[in-house]
Amino acid sequence: MYDAIVVGARCAGAPTAMLLARRGYRVLLADRSEFPSDTHSTHWIGYDGLARLHRWGLLDRVAASGCPPTRRRVIERSGIRIAGTIPPRDGLPGGYAPRRKVLDSMLVEAATDAGAEFRSRFAVQELLWDGGKVVGVVGKRSGGPSITERARLIVGADGRNSLVARAVNAPVYDILRPQTCCYYTYWADTEIDGLYSWSSPKARRYQIAIPTNDGLVCTLIGWPHAEFAAIRADIEREFFAALDLADGIAQRVHCGRLVERFYGTADLPNYFRRPYGPGWALVGDAGHPKDPMHARGIRDAFRDVELLVEAVDAGLSGRRSFPEAMTEYEQARNVPALSMYQKLRRDLRFPPLPGVEVRLLRAVAEDQGLADLYVGMRTGTVTRMEFEAVAPAPIKQLLDEVAG
Repeated sequence: MYDAIVVGARCAGAPTAMLLARRGYRVLLADRSEFPSDTHSTHWIGYDGLARLHRWGLLDRVAASGCPPTRRRVIERSGIRIAGTIPPRDGLPGGYAPRRKVLDSMLVEAATDAGAEFRSRFAVQELLWDGGKVVGVVGKRSGGPSITERARLIVGADGRNSLVARAVNAPVYDILRPQTCCYYTYWADTEIDGLYSWSSPKARRYQIAIPTNDGLVCTLIGWPHAEFAAIRADIEREFFAALDLADGIAQRVHCGRLVERFYGTADLPNYFRRPYGPGWALVGDAGHPKDPMHARGIRDAFRDVELLVEAVDAGLSGRRSFPEAMTEYEQARNVPALSMYQKLRRDLRFPPLPGVEVRLLRAVAEDQGLADLYVGMRTGTVTRMEFEAVAPAPIKQLLDEVAG
């Protein structure tokens, strides 16, 4: 019998298994996929995610994979362009954007190094119940017999379409139906040298470009959800038309070569699930799926993994009752997530940029030193207090008005 079975072995499941195993628990990590393999996902891991990878002893593996660090950021909003060098913090760059086939394999390897047992190509078919409590899983490998495994806790880390969440009928709240659809692809030999993001309320599109492994650049474009059928009908034409709206990105990308197909979806729900119950817990997108516009998925998964492992350890060790520890896990997850979620809800509607924010961006764009600090603040390596310490009084006033 295992202490925990973690269903899903990507950026939420593998670190959960790793950290639990490091604390001495017997853990089974299972995933229906073979590794290495890609999955539909944004790539970027900002500073807060890097800090966790560093704390886990894994950041050097990402750096050694050949994925370039994000040291430069270009933000264009409503025709205003801010380009800056991201100030490092604690020796860490602004971010990395590894391919998921690279990142997820590293995380699985770290979990097995910690002592977790890993089963790839193992599809969980149903949960095992005893008196209203989840006590195990039933699954099988391709072509093999059904296997039953028992554990004190089943963790669903199996994404927004989580089988675990559906099987336990996890309550859902703060729902926002899909607002956008998106497609992304990869280019070789471009001139993209950092994280580029562009958006315009009038165009009702957003564009992102970021270097990743193997010398490639990932470009992602988001459209209003209602346009998905038309976009899917001629994705190449629509993708290039949207890309060309972002001049700063298009000019640098078009000098390169398109080297992969287009990947995309309109299945981008936004909501929270209650992340625990008798014998089960949820983490990552299984507990809080959201639109990729802000590229928060990996970072939020890492944050929630640490919160969950603390709660699970308290419950399994007997230091706290499981319901009490998991209630605090949900609260700790929601405090930072809800504030970001409210901003995402606004941005998904492509609202006009408020006049005060236009004035702030224009003022910052005129001073390169401030532009560097501003992109650092947006990336997480510079605090607002540090930015305000050198910003002129009129800019601090504008920042207060934007934040308020």
